[in-house]
Amino acid sequence: MKILQGSKTQLFLLLCSVLGIGISIYLTTVHYENVPLVCSASGVVDCAKVLSSPFSVIPGTSIPITVPGLAWSLLSAFLAIHALYQGTERRWIAVAQFAWALVGMLTVLYLVYVEIVRLHTICAWCTAMHVLILLMFLVTIVQLQMRQSDDVMELAAEDEEQAYTTPSHSK
Repeated sequence: MKILQGSKTQLFLLLCSVLGIGISIYLTTVHYENVPLVCSASGVVDCAKVLSSPFSVIPGTSIPITVPGLAWSLLSAFLAIHALYQGTERRWIAVAQFAWALVGMLTVLYLVYVEIVRLHTICAWCTAMHVLILLMFLVTIVQLQMRQSDDVMELAAEDEEQAYTTPSHSK
């Protein structure tokens, strides 16, 4: 049952990663091909305003911020695929997924600040990506907590087993 739950978690993380890859590719294509966005262009939601702002590129370059977003999604997908093939019993995978999701979440917090405080508008596509990253972050927290509780239960079971199998030295 634990393997099945782990597989469902990894499949969910993989699905979110694939959706993130799709959003990143779409927004990167829009940037380089200069095609119109499928998004609102008035009011609070104005994708064009966000994606044409100075904050939409890596500082000091003309590379859109969607390229690191694409790389982030690709590495997230790689970690989920690796966990599916290697099994979730390897603790480093859960830790790596959490750490990577934390990096994504910190970036999201900065980008949401930029959208709301600096630009006074939000991008629907960016928000979709931010929601995916938030969901992945929350899932990796739960995954890590479940892994820790499983480790504690295994240690308790080992201690109990040793107590029954270790001969007592009473006089």
